[in-house]
Amino acid sequence: MKRIVAAFFNSLAGLRFGLSREAALREEMILIALSLPAAPMLTLEPWKLLALWGSLLLLLCVELLNTGIEKLADRVTRDDDGLVKIAKDCGSAAVMMAILIAAGCWGVALWERISA
Repeated sequence: MKRIVAAFFNSLAGLRFGLSREAALREEMILIALSLPAAPMLTLEPWKLLALWGSLLLLLCVELLNTGIEKLADRVTRDDDGLVKIAKDCGSAAVMMAILIAAGCWGVALWERISA
């Protein structure tokens, strides 16, 4: 039980760090907050709501991992390093893919709502 409690507080610390220092994470949290009332306006089907909210949570997860990669890479070296650049670029590409997934889910839901 101690491990679970410690993991919970470590997770909160990660969220707190990200929200206080990373603009992208703050923007994504605003999107999540806005999506809570917006998603039911597009659909009331549980699986579609899960897809809409889940796609934004996935984006937040990927952004947090990307932030961790960037902070670790900066700790390793601040010099120009090809491998560090690749690590950061791959993290950025992962965020872009998560954005495309979220945009696709929300786009399809909006299209279904408008065309219905």
